[in-house]
Amino acid sequence: MISDVEVISRLLLASVLGGLVGLEREVHGRPAGVRTYLILSLGSALIMVISEYLSVRFQAGLPGVNMQVDPGRIAAQAITGIGFLGAGVILRYKDTIRGLTTAACVWVVCAIGLAIGGGFYLFGVVVTGLTVFSLLVLKKVERKLKRDWYKEMEVLSEDIPGQIDRIQEVIDKYNFTIINSGIRKDLQKKELTAYFLLRLRTVFPDRHVLQEVFDLAGVKRVDLEYKG
Repeated sequence: MISDVEVISRLLLASVLGGLVGLEREVHGRPAGVRTYLILSLGSALIMVISEYLSVRFQAGLPGVNMQVDPGRIAAQAITGIGFLGAGVILRYKDTIRGLTTAACVWVVCAIGLAIGGGFYLFGVVVTGLTVFSLLVLKKVERKLKRDWYKEMEVLSEDIPGQIDRIQEVIDKYNFTIINSGIRKDLQKKELTAYFLLRLRTVFPDRHVLQEVFDLAGVKRVDLEYKG
């Protein structure tokens, strides 16, 4: 039978490890912070302790009876249920999705709590260390990697001959690739609206293209939206 000191030690360690992951998320302004992760890990550890305790107690109470008891059944329900909580921190705005990493952290903290609750201290500590390492160190590495950035540009301009060519010259100057484009003209107002879907592989795109297009003669408005 698990002693009270052992149970309390598991719960405390699970709280500390969950809080460490939550601290990193809190610092970066994510929806779930220290308290959320601490409580998740603590609750998961308690679920695992109860599962293990009930398994030992149930088998001890039936001497001479050979029964197969799975202490992981209750813990399995925690893994299933945590998916609903994790889904709540995923936010989508147009084509941008935020919160996937936070949702993954919610799930892994549940697993850490279950590991500590089951007495696998070393595994829980190692997974916590790897998780915090990936959040802090690998994020800096990702920022230095070149990736494809997509922009949607909309330009409202006077209908001046050669205006589209001048806009494209500015776009080419900043090494953007035009994936798709379109144009709409208003004959009464003598205006044109040009649409461009742009792509650029870089660490972070140069925003000066917005100002340079806006400075073209006849341009009235430029909208530029990042898509990734």
